[in-house]
Amino acid sequence: MAFLIGGANSAADTGYEVANSCMFNKGDTAYMHKTLSAGNRRTWTFSTWFKRISLGTQVTFGVVQTSTGGDNVMAMQITTANKIEVWDYAGGITASIITNRVFRDTSAWYHVVVAADTTSGTANNRLRLYINGTEERGVGGYSTDTMPSQNYDFDINQNTKVLKFGAYDDNSVGSPADFYFAETVFIDGTQYAASDFGEFDEDSPTIWKPKDVSGLTFGTNGFYLDYEDSANLGNDANGGTDLTEVALAATDQATDTPTNNFATFNPLVSITDAPTFSEGNCKIAISSAGQFGACSTVGLTAGKWYAEFVKSVTSDNDMCVGITSDLDDARSDNHAGHISNSYSYRETGVKITGASESSYGDSYDTDDVIGVALNLDDNELTFYKDNTAQNSGTAISITAAASTTTGAYFLTASCSSASQSGTWDANFGGCSAFTLSSAESDANGYGNFEFAPPSGFLAICTKNLGSDGG
Repeated sequence: MAFLIGGANSAADTGYEVANSCMFNKGDTAYMHKTLSAGNRRTWTFSTWFKRISLGTQVTFGVVQTSTGGDNVMAMQITTANKIEVWDYAGGITASIITNRVFRDTSAWYHVVVAADTTSGTANNRLRLYINGTEERGVGGYSTDTMPSQNYDFDINQNTKVLKFGAYDDNSVGSPADFYFAETVFIDGTQYAASDFGEFDEDSPTIWKPKDVSGLTFGTNGFYLDYEDSANLGNDANGGTDLTEVALAATDQATDTPTNNFATFNPLVSITDAPTFSEGNCKIAISSAGQFGACSTVGLTAGKWYAEFVKSVTSDNDMCVGITSDLDDARSDNHAGHISNSYSYRETGVKITGASESSYGDSYDTDDVIGVALNLDDNELTFYKDNTAQNSGTAISITAAASTTTGAYFLTASCSSASQSGTWDANFGGCSAFTLSSAESDANGYGNFEFAPPSGFLAICTKNLGSDGG
């Protein structure tokens, strides 16, 4: 799924702002953990915002408690069928809910709340799941619906046991997380509702947004992860014991959040030989059987926009980066620039559009930062190599977005032929797949780039949505 934005003229204000998220990369088996004191095993609440990365594999998104050897476990996951699942196991399944609905939009932020209170005399109130502000039982319902017995003690909040966030199994890291997480909260001793963590926008009542959680009662083992300290991403902003980080680094801190959603590569634009996505969907590895690579989750209809790309492996063969207005580029597995209204800068230094090559700029190689500056107000495209505009600064004239098949342009990266392979690292401003030596933002203060965007060009994020919409 993708969404369109345009009119890059002003920064939106949405009230309570979330500054940072944390990117948990499955390939790194990243997670956090802490040893617990004796807490309330019957009444607790877990809340987090998450943005999906990989699809079709089981990934852990929630708080998990296991006993030695993994005989008892409390887990919150997304299944291989892209459904949300919460379960407790103690010699057998003692509680389990699995949604009917699927959650596979990699361009969206979701909010999940799991709230337990087994002291309730009403069975359906003992384990409650809210998605984006609404209890799932009343929306999509459950394909599996096993409520815990009254006064059941979940396998969570046990003294001296290890709580893991982002993975499960005491002996190894099973089903590691593959998400951006924001505003992660665990409450010990209170069953809160979704409305304690978020609210519907008064102007757009279908839009669910975060609100300040600092006034909640966290209890003995409760914690609040706001991910604002890049040197200590497991910091408990509520003042309790921090979580210990595993395979997480300062570079995993992101500015892609529920209140400012950035573009990434889009794994939902599928092709037969799809690349491997990683690093928060900002890195793609294209096999020798593939060619297209990937395009952005955001389609651009107006305004001036900027992003950066790096060919990240020396042995990569003949790469292309650019824009396309037609997602058939992906479905037919063609390189950027193969069709009309698709334009690319090839590593040999030529530009390609409509499958035709012509002289353009310098050749580029590993670690050269290729900036893409897309001006849809004047229908121009400029490529930069290490902050130097190519073609002596003379822009490429492009077809107006409104006159294209989709009415929008998507940023794209690929190989130049199906017999080659390659790897692209992207930086749309929310979380870079390559290491930055500086942190340059756009004129509105959004994004972190290697080089400052050209004057008037902005990061591709929802806070840069102009006042005229798009």
